Amino acid sequence: MRPRTIISGAQTGVDRAALDAAIACGLACGGSIPRGRLAEDGPVSRRYTRLAELKTNVYAARTRRNVLDADATLILCPGAPEGGTALTARLAAKHKKPLLVVDIGREPDASAIRLIRAWLASHDPAVLNVAGPRESRFPGLYERARKLLEKLFREMQAVKKRG
Repeated sequence: MRPRTIISGAQTGVDRAALDAAIACGLACGGSIPRGRLAEDGPVSRRYTRLAELKTNVYAARTRRNVLDADATLILCPGAPEGGTALTARLAAKHKKPLLVVDIGREPDASAIRLIRAWLASHDPAVLNVAGPRESRFPGLYERARKLLEKLFREMQAVKKRG
C-alpha cells in the first residue's frame, strides 16, 4: 500500500517538501525538472541526485512528464489548485491518472493523512507524484507539507512493518 518512489518537479513548496520527506523516511525519490535545474530559488540542489533534467526549461513540460511517469498524483494545496498546480490536475485527468487533491488549508493533518492513506490503499501506486504550489505563493507551505508527508510516510512504514 506504500509507494516505492516519490517524484516531484522539485519546485519550492510542496514539491521540495515531498522530496525531503521521502529522503527523511528512506524512500526512493526523483522526478523530472527543467533544463538548468530551474526553480524559483535558483538551480535545484545537486543533493537531489535522482532528478532527471529535461531538454527544455519549460515548467509545463516538467509537470507533464511527472504526471505521465507516476502511477498517481497527490496535490496538497491551501484552497483550490491554480496555476501550475491546476495544470497538474488537468493533466492527471486528461491522462486518466488517479488524482487526489487535499485542501490543507481546511483539512487538519490527521484528517488529511486518513484521506491520503485511504486513497493510496485503493490505488496502490508504486510511483507517486506529489505536487502543489510554490513557497512564494504560500509562505510556510513547505514546512506544513513536509511535516504532513513525513508523518504519512512514517505511519505507512510502521503499518508495513507490523503487517
